Amino acid sequence: MEPIIAVLVGVLMAATVYLMLSRNFVRFIFGLALLSHAANLVLFASGGMTRARPPLIAPGASQPLPDISNAVPQALMLTAIVISFSLLTFTLVLAFRTYQELETVDTDRMRAAEPSSVDAGADAGQRAGD
Repeated sequence: MEPIIAVLVGVLMAATVYLMLSRNFVRFIFGLALLSHAANLVLFASGGMTRARPPLIAPGASQPLPDISNAVPQALMLTAIVISFSLLTFTLVLAFRTYQELETVDTDRMRAAEPSSVDAGADAGQRAGD
């Protein structure tokens, strides 16, 4: 099962790179979501994947049975899901506000919409004079 997960992680990472190198900010956000899913799959696979063997210690035993999956990477994966969800919601709000202000999702046009350093200095001087 681990080789299948490894191939799936590779495909997700390739799609992530493709989407994150795009000029579209929305595609970048989708790439960010795929990146978090790929990281979660890596964490999940690192704990070992076995069938019908929960990571529990039998009554009276001092250690778990052999060939069980590790519970720590699964707990880390749950934490990573929460963190990636909060990061994704933050970037979605950032993208929405950026679209409202600049009326574009093209990153090249966003850069062109930024004021130059000369304009920024002039705006600061006007604000100081008010």
